[in-house]
Amino acid sequence: MTDMADSPGEAWGTAEVRAAVEAYWATADARDWGAFAATLADDVVYELPQSRERILGKERFVRFNQEYPGDWHVRIERTVADGEGRQAAVRTLVTVGPDETHAIHFFTFDADGRISGVTDFWPEPYEAPAGREHLVERY
Repeated sequence: MTDMADSPGEAWGTAEVRAAVEAYWATADARDWGAFAATLADDVVYELPQSRERILGKERFVRFNQEYPGDWHVRIERTVADGEGRQAAVRTLVTVGPDETHAIHFFTFDADGRISGVTDFWPEPYEAPAGREHLVERY
């Protein structure tokens, strides 16, 4: 992601944050896991507050997405990014077959412009599905 800033550690602006979020969702939607991984910091933290799950690290987070069931697709509806290039809030429309739901995602970025944190909020509370215990910790 070095094309987004002139040198490592340089602050990003809102356009770069928006582009990074768009790349994250486009590569996830395309199931291009190598490109998806390139958007992430090695020590990325992914949190799902509703199910009290947390995933630590790029490898586990990519695997979590690879293993997620169903033919889901994501469309960004709105992105709000801070002017310093370190945070973004995104509203998406997620479709799985005929079902649609909105979600809110909060992103943080490291000094090199990679995603260092993702927190997802889904519209309804739910319990964590079985089968991903090897990737998550509960809190």
